[in-house]
Amino acid sequence: MSSINAAHKASNFKGSIDLIGLFLLLPSPLFWAGNFIVGRAMHGIVPPMALSLWRWVIALALVLPFAMSPMRRDLSKYWQHRWRVLSISLAGVFAFNALVYIGLQSTTASNALLLNSFIPILVVLIGAVFLGQRIRHVQALGLVLSFVGVLTIIMHGQWSRLASLSFSRGDLIVFCAMISWALYTLWLRGIPAEIDRVGLIGTQIVIALFVLVPLYLWERASGSTVTWNLHSIGALAYLGVFPSFVAYLLYNIAVARVGAAQAGISIHLIPLFGVLLAVIFLGETIHGYHAIGIAAIITGIVLASVSTGSRKSSADAVPHGD
Repeated sequence: MSSINAAHKASNFKGSIDLIGLFLLLPSPLFWAGNFIVGRAMHGIVPPMALSLWRWVIALALVLPFAMSPMRRDLSKYWQHRWRVLSISLAGVFAFNALVYIGLQSTTASNALLLNSFIPILVVLIGAVFLGQRIRHVQALGLVLSFVGVLTIIMHGQWSRLASLSFSRGDLIVFCAMISWALYTLWLRGIPAEIDRVGLIGTQIVIALFVLVPLYLWERASGSTVTWNLHSIGALAYLGVFPSFVAYLLYNIAVARVGAAQAGISIHLIPLFGVLLAVIFLGETIHGYHAIGIAAIITGIVLASVSTGSRKSSADAVPHGD
């Protein structure tokens, strides 16, 4: 009888853990972390608008075979929710990536990656201020703690910079990118569930390209051009294939298998993977203020998520920092 019970418990344990689903969660944050590494590595070779434009051109070519049919089917729904679709396209695809690449011209990939961890807190804060969502006392404590962590990173651990307002321009631009993604996350929740998400990402890319093309032409006219070589071509290929296409598909498959709550936790692997990649490939140095800042941010995220974690749905689980 005991052996039967043991076998039954083992069967239940095996059934409760989707190892394949959990394994599928690992590549996405790794590829998204690589987006920051490549963006920093290419800062003197590929200008930011060119980097963003060609990335999404490649991604669109890969997404269209899957997205064309649902895009046609949902065309009337896009028009019905046109302002919402326009908002998420400009905030999530255009502004976020363009600001990250601009910021990486003058800050390190490590700083940008660690600031990425502040997105969940921004979602809570913006939701409370502009959408009337309630914040509990423990969430408020989490917001303050995470904000202290962000300031620690932005000021490179030198609090005297606060008095002189001598922040790094790149850090502030990247932080604006995080605000863009927080807005994207909140606005995305207003998109009806019946609108196909693969078709939606294709639509977002098309809208973003309409904005990126004139900015890219302006960038070229101002003298900022791409240095075409194997490194720049390889970088653009990576950005178009892995962070923009493969990571998105794997993440959505994982969400379907293991649920939004577990999938959402994997987003916090982005800074870990990214900082390690920055040390290996960019020769960046990790400082004490990085550790202090990320510890404060993660602690704040845990506190701010105490009362909200159980209410997440698959519609809320969207990639952060893609």
